[in-house]
Amino acid sequence: MKYIVVASTNSHKIREIESIMLPYGYQISSLLDYPDLPDVQETGATFEENALLKAQTIARLIDQPVLADDSGIEVDALNQMPGVLSARWAGSQKNDQANLELLLSQMSDVPKERRTGRYVCIAAYAEPNGEHHLARAEWEGEVAFSPLGSCGFGYDPIFYLPQLRKTVAQLTPAEKDAQSHRRKAFALLAEKLTKSDR
Repeated sequence: MKYIVVASTNSHKIREIESIMLPYGYQISSLLDYPDLPDVQETGATFEENALLKAQTIARLIDQPVLADDSGIEVDALNQMPGVLSARWAGSQKNDQANLELLLSQMSDVPKERRTGRYVCIAAYAEPNGEHHLARAEWEGEVAFSPLGSCGFGYDPIFYLPQLRKTVAQLTPAEKDAQSHRRKAFALLAEKLTKSDR
């Protein structure tokens, strides 16, 4: 079993990453075990830059291998925004409900055929010496006209999956975990790490 730290205090995200990495032989802890660490400011212009910035910064601070991710929603009608600003779309304070409501208001006049978008996740691995790996995954969908469902978090109530005729918030946690952009990205990353260990 290999020990690795997830650069997050989000319990949803930590559990999801743990379930992905455990079969690959990784024992997970998180920043909940390092309460005195400073917040890493996400100053990158891309998901890749932000994920790697978090992973490398924390890896140096705690002298341990670290996993991090940056994820968000890209909406085609908004020129792929909110993108890296997804968590702070309605202001500097992270507020899921305010972000969701702002996005819905910006899309209020956009017809169904132009409401396409995707969830994006970049998974990053970094060692204290700077060695790193990245993996990217996307989950295609549409922006719904109103929130549906009570599961999930963030934009899940308005991220509609046409093939399932449900929003992500209408999926069970197990259904979401089985196909999410985060699962795909971290599974790809775990495969890269497994190959590099050989």
